[in-house]
Amino acid sequence: MSPSLHYNWFSNIRGDILSGLVVALALIPEAIAFSIIAGVDPKVGLYASFCIAVITAFAGGRPGMISAATGAMALLMVTLVKEHGLQYLLAATLLTGVLQIIAGYLRLGSLMRFVSRSVVTGFVNALAILIFMAQLPELIDVTWHVYAMTAAGLFIIYTFPLLTKKIPSPLVCILVLTAVAMALGLDIRTVGDMGELPDALPIFLWPEVPLNLETLWIILPYSLPLAVVGLLESLMTATIVDELTDTPSDKNRECKGQGLANIGAGLFGGMAGCAMIGQSVINVKSGGRTRLSTLIAGVVLLILVVFLDEWVSQIPMAALVAVMIMVSIGTFSWDSLINMRKYPLSTNIVMWVTVAVVVATHNLAFGVFAGVLLAALFFANKIGQFLFIGKRERAENEVTYTVVGQVFFSSSDKFIGAFDFKADLDRVVIDLSRAHFWDITAVSALDKVVLKFRREGIEVEVIGMNEASATIVDRFAVHDKPDAIDDLMGH
Repeated sequence: MSPSLHYNWFSNIRGDILSGLVVALALIPEAIAFSIIAGVDPKVGLYASFCIAVITAFAGGRPGMISAATGAMALLMVTLVKEHGLQYLLAATLLTGVLQIIAGYLRLGSLMRFVSRSVVTGFVNALAILIFMAQLPELIDVTWHVYAMTAAGLFIIYTFPLLTKKIPSPLVCILVLTAVAMALGLDIRTVGDMGELPDALPIFLWPEVPLNLETLWIILPYSLPLAVVGLLESLMTATIVDELTDTPSDKNRECKGQGLANIGAGLFGGMAGCAMIGQSVINVKSGGRTRLSTLIAGVVLLILVVFLDEWVSQIPMAALVAVMIMVSIGTFSWDSLINMRKYPLSTNIVMWVTVAVVVATHNLAFGVFAGVLLAALFFANKIGQFLFIGKRERAENEVTYTVVGQVFFSSSDKFIGAFDFKADLDRVVIDLSRAHFWDITAVSALDKVVLKFRREGIEVEVIGMNEASATIVDRFAVHDKPDAIDDLMGH
């Protein structure tokens, strides 16, 4: 056995098997709930969760991460299912997978380096809030037994590790509360109340839709956002699992793996899905580390719902609510609250805008885009402030301006405003040896400065430009091209 195979699959067998079992149990009610959101039969979400988990175990780029049917994806399917039906959803799922594979080959996973730490923190906090909010319907207008069971579940989850950590406490919580509910005959909501579990294995199912452009135009407006949201959530979750386990992941491979998984789901009667931060945190905190844990979660899920459905349907929802509350508490970055006074105001604004947009829209993509955009604007503004232009008289009627810093769209106005065009001078030297020009806005600013001096009859010399700046200036500037100047002046 190669070292790589052993490390990725068999280096943590006991921990992976036990954590995979916990995740499988926690996946069942969520897959059913997400199916209901999308407006399809519960088996569509359950089959999807099985296919996606198994395929990403082999093809994904982040060992130990759990991918399945998710709420973020389900919300994007509602209109398609309502207007065109399940078959078009399966076709859209296939196209989603194809688009994600293309994204992997285009190496779009590498774009994660542009997502700042404050956006990731905001994403994590927003998901923690959404996970907790998703449990509230199970805790409203219920009998006291549900609150007692949930409290008992949380007590088990947080105290059992003091006795032993060999068995994951969420698994103990589920088993103990199920046994208590069955023994006492408690009349509380169970997994079986959420929807009928499938009684057969998934079969190969090619979508029954016409293979023409009309079908493509119907599903593309849904597949494109599904692909984007799926990749965003998967890559952000991979980043979080990287930090939890202190191990790296291959983001571009993850894009391809998610694509293959969605194609597999679509061909076996499942809906599109992506990585799940809640289940991934459960997996890691229960001891899961390798690809085996993801495979076990998918396989055990199918075995439970198809062959042990009578037992699984007896699991009280209160037990799973306790597990998910534990996940939301463990997922939320409490340090981000404690350190708010230490962090710059811009960092806090980016984080909380990301949280607010995700929670308000329930759309992870909107939140991440808003956070990344704000972070980019704050960064551009900050870098734009680091521009200094010094003025030194070299001889009678001759001045040298020394430019230090970055000249681009954010600092171009400051660059232009630093020059005195009405001074009584014969010659101006602009020293750019300690400056860098980044874009055509900066080049245009240099043109304006040079041409304004020339209109006043002042000779201008630009010196010291580095090679990178010279390349963009030579290509786009007009102050050193007589024909271009004539055109600009209208001659």
